[in-house]
Amino acid sequence: MTVSKPGHISRRSLLLAASAVPFCGILTRPASAAEFVYKFATGQDPTHPVNIRAQEAIDRIREATSGRLEIRLFPANQLGSDTELLTQVRSGGVEFFNQSSSILATLVPSAGIVNTGFAFTDYDSVWKAMDGDLGTYIRAQIAKTPIMAVSRAWDNGFRQVTSSGREVRTPDDLKNFQIRVPPAPLLTSLFKALGAGPTPINFNEVYSALQTKVVDGQENPLPIIATARLYEVQSICSLTGHVWDGYWILGNKRAFERLPKDLQQIVTRELDRSAVDQRADIAKLSQSLRTDLSAKGLKFIEVDRAAFRQALSKTSFYADWKAKFGEEAWSQLEKAAGQLS
Repeated sequence: MTVSKPGHISRRSLLLAASAVPFCGILTRPASAAEFVYKFATGQDPTHPVNIRAQEAIDRIREATSGRLEIRLFPANQLGSDTELLTQVRSGGVEFFNQSSSILATLVPSAGIVNTGFAFTDYDSVWKAMDGDLGTYIRAQIAKTPIMAVSRAWDNGFRQVTSSGREVRTPDDLKNFQIRVPPAPLLTSLFKALGAGPTPINFNEVYSALQTKVVDGQENPLPIIATARLYEVQSICSLTGHVWDGYWILGNKRAFERLPKDLQQIVTRELDRSAVDQRADIAKLSQSLRTDLSAKGLKFIEVDRAAFRQALSKTSFYADWKAKFGEEAWSQLEKAAGQLS
């Protein structure tokens, strides 16, 4: 990983810290004393590193601004589904929102390029792209809308396939497999190309959809599988690593620009700091959670990722998406990930 490594943090300390994350940020002074009171919405469970590190940034922002800016954290889709929150942050009903690249792509299509199937093999190539030219390109495209990226990219991790019974070991095992995907065109396209039956479902409905067998399986990074307790309704996890997904901390442009320049700089600085910490959390959890989830009964299957990429390359998937994203964006992706075919 190209980012600096923060101090050691264990899964236990993450979960203990999570218990301190309220369903809205704790205020140390009356809200009326603040010049600005903003909402920060996320879709993740309070125990997820996104919320732990976001709350830390919020606390530092409050201290650094001497209470001029109060940000209240609302995790776990309290203020609406991911797609509803994307609308709210565009209108200014919510000032800040943590959104995955896959969902953001419904508004900013180029944001989804990081979800190109089997493009990234490791974190070195991921951060080379996101902290480099590709990240700069995506940030510029976001800025053409009523929203903006207010920090460097955070980590959602590499996505893995889970099921309630079917073992996915080869590309052929995905044939006619009914799998939940987020409302994201690229992920839908990826699984269609591999012969599966992707079904877009908002994240706040995933658990019940799996429990009632509306779909056979789903795909998400291990920290999401753990914090959302999806292992309770899924029994098998295939380590496909088919897509890396990132989070953008999005701000309503008008709301952010209302802040004085010194407050804007503090917000970005502290969210950038938490981004580095959160990246390290996800990388560590992606390793340790395999042991934890195995103990909870989730069976893991190692797969040959190259076989999946080869199967994908025999379809029109890469050519189709290169045409949709355009030569400029695609060249930035290949600069970090290598040639895709």
